[in-house]
Amino acid sequence: MSDNNAKPDLPDHLASNSRSPHYVAECFEHPIGIRLNGKERNDVEEYCISEGWVKIPSPKALDRRGQPILIKLKGTVEAYYI
Repeated sequence: MSDNNAKPDLPDHLASNSRSPHYVAECFEHPIGIRLNGKERNDVEEYCISEGWVKIPSPKALDRRGQPILIKLKGTVEAYYI
């Protein structure tokens, strides 16, 4: 019997923007949690575990296309399924 609830492994580099080359739709079928330096983050747009950074949207600044500018935060990154 196959398990229909099997979750794919989380990649080292993942982005939530569908235009990014690091976007993997199968991963977003399940809720994902991100922990940066031991603190839970709910506003992460992109992460890279091996390089140790996450990108979060700026609260006010927008680029010329109207998308929020992403700020890079560095530290120990943990990604997991909730």
